[in-house]
Amino acid sequence: MKTSQRLISALAFFLLVGFINLQAQKLGHWRSYDKDGVVYFEDLKSNQVEFEGVKARVGGSFTQQMQLLSHENNGNTDLYPLRNGFNLATANLNLDVALAQGVRLNLVTYLSSRHHPESWVKGGYIQFDELPFIESGFLEELMDKVTIRIGHMEVNYGDAHFRRTDNGNAMYNPFVGNYIVDAFNTEIGGEVYFQNNGLIAMLGMTGGEINGNVAPANTSDVDDSDKRAPSIIGKLGFDKQLDDNVRLRLMGSVYTTSSSSANHIFDGDRGGSRYYLVMVPPGVGAGDRGVYPSGRYNPGFGDELTTFQFNAFLKAQGLEIFGTYESAKGRSRTESPDDMRNMSQFAADILYRIGAEENFYLGGRYNTVTADDPSGTEIGINRIQLGAGWFVTNNILFKLEYVNQDYKDFPTDDIRAEGNFNGFMIEATVGF
Repeated sequence: MKTSQRLISALAFFLLVGFINLQAQKLGHWRSYDKDGVVYFEDLKSNQVEFEGVKARVGGSFTQQMQLLSHENNGNTDLYPLRNGFNLATANLNLDVALAQGVRLNLVTYLSSRHHPESWVKGGYIQFDELPFIESGFLEELMDKVTIRIGHMEVNYGDAHFRRTDNGNAMYNPFVGNYIVDAFNTEIGGEVYFQNNGLIAMLGMTGGEINGNVAPANTSDVDDSDKRAPSIIGKLGFDKQLDDNVRLRLMGSVYTTSSSSANHIFDGDRGGSRYYLVMVPPGVGAGDRGVYPSGRYNPGFGDELTTFQFNAFLKAQGLEIFGTYESAKGRSRTESPDDMRNMSQFAADILYRIGAEENFYLGGRYNTVTADDPSGTEIGINRIQLGAGWFVTNNILFKLEYVNQDYKDFPTDDIRAEGNFNGFMIEATVGF
């Protein structure tokens, strides 16, 4: 029944957008969902398209994996009896609309994900690279360097989220899994960008939570406060093509909120982890709450939080290096302001893209996390990913990955104590 409802909804949607001049076209200041969108970060002021009336572009992202993983722990707690097989395919429906000169709309819908059996909206935004409805020479000149984005959208904290898998969209991620601590969330707010000769600065503010809400927050069980504070996001750095073959990007980011009913910046991905059912108990489903992030770690900073992410990206001909250092401090709603905990993460990707068209690549990623766990212990998680990829066409990517992840210093009664999972993942993804 649910499958039929999804098909009917999808068909109705495609018929609807057909009435608004549907065209498979590229848009201005827009990231392509195929190979052309790889190693793309903010929407740079470099690819404006002349407006020729309201036009919608419908695209999609579809991904399927075969999983060949095994796991173990200290034996005190039973683990799910993993078998080799195919994971549930995931899919996104992408709608981008040119509304006016320099104005566009984005809307992404998850058609299939680990967390939701039904189709549901991930988020969307309206972006202004021009203000054609205001006649002002000063504003026209200002908007040559400024971008305004408003919506219920993926917040631009850090650069790692530009290279992560987003449910059905796995085209930008050279590996199969995302980071151990995966900074991603959709929140309601706005961001203002300034770009000039490689310099990029951004200041944003959101409601700090996935859902909008006007009910009392009951924020903390400790200090009995009843408030909901905004989240402030900032970025500063530069992205420069130094010559024809060398590009360098250095960026620093901050995300901070003083109070939240339920902040999800470190567990906002409802699409779920690619490593299905690793380090979880028997008798659960792949999409069960608390299970779909399997293989990741959430430090549990759901109330008060300040986190920094520093990124470096270098591309020199086929060589590509991307590094991340993240440092966060926060607490949950049941912890007092004097009990702030720390988390740090380091990750480094090294890839070599092969051939004139760079249709093949080989690479590795090292990812490590150290955190003050809510149990009162300092834990560590280490992961190695070795991968290869083949762009069969601009729209089709085939990946092979070996992953090995170790859990250190977890309490002996934790299911992850002395834990490890390892093995191979095979993934195919389509984006258009």
